[in-house]
Amino acid sequence: MSNQKKNRTTLQDIADKIGITKMTVSRYLRNPESVAAKTRDKIALAIEELGYIENKAPAMLSKSSSRAIGVLLPSLSNQIFASFVQGIEAVTKAHGYETLLAHFSYDEVEEEQKIASLLSYQVDGLILTESHHTPRTLQMIKTAGLPVVETMEIPAQPIDMVVGLDHVAASYDVVTRMLSAGKRRIAYFGARLDTRTRLRMEGYDKAMLEAGLTPLHVLTEEHSSFSLAHDLLTRALAEHPDLDGVFCTNDDIAIGTLLSATQRGIQIPQQLSIVGYNALDIGLSVSPKLTSVDTPRYEIGKKSAELLLARLKGEEVEASVVDLGYRITEGESL
Repeated sequence: MSNQKKNRTTLQDIADKIGITKMTVSRYLRNPESVAAKTRDKIALAIEELGYIENKAPAMLSKSSSRAIGVLLPSLSNQIFASFVQGIEAVTKAHGYETLLAHFSYDEVEEEQKIASLLSYQVDGLILTESHHTPRTLQMIKTAGLPVVETMEIPAQPIDMVVGLDHVAASYDVVTRMLSAGKRRIAYFGARLDTRTRLRMEGYDKAMLEAGLTPLHVLTEEHSSFSLAHDLLTRALAEHPDLDGVFCTNDDIAIGTLLSATQRGIQIPQQLSIVGYNALDIGLSVSPKLTSVDTPRYEIGKKSAELLLARLKGEEVEASVVDLGYRITEGESL
């Protein structure tokens, strides 16, 4: 077997195979109807046989507009970002824009690198999912002069536009409801300790302190999972045997806590109230059904794309900061 690296199929390869000019192949890719039907069929067959993959970078770099939007995602394993991206693409697809997704693992330096890469392709705008950025990231965005939407939360000093919700208020609201239900020894379960985990903890702390109670934090920097919740509950019960409530930073941990508590014979919500965050569908499939803070991820994505495209079209944006709010689901675990 040859050790020579396989070269990527080019337009010239397709043209040579059929016996036509490279320009004809290029014209076909831009507008198939501009090429004669028989030639169209030959080109399509050659593309399939040779496994040609269109390289858009040169075309994008040669134009002032790429008709592409860069979207930064902190996690690929967290399903809340799936509906967020679906909301974005519901708008971008309808307007002929591509979405270029980049993953940065909740790391500011990695976000900086991914943004630099997206800007090198001259994306027309950026949709970010974090509100803390490195100085170089902020400088690059300023230099590029393109519209930006920060999402999922409401930063105090936004770069440009914002679409999100107030996590402090949402957490304060739901913990206040737990207190109203008679719970007093409520713990906050947090993982990864990213910005939104800390904002939710802030709302929890506020509600507990106003009630004259001591906040109980059970935290880990590990990635959220159902199984991780078992360890968090074990720690919480060891330190606070009289625990009667748990507010979790997300539904993965909340459902894991609910399952672990049930295995221990703890009655929910009579002995232990459990509340999650993000209202994933699985919360409706467990028993008792999980009470959770429902965050409008799809709507956040959709509105973010709408604001970005409006700015690109030169249209007036009514509000540069949009709070889409939240609701607390009617579960059975509170």
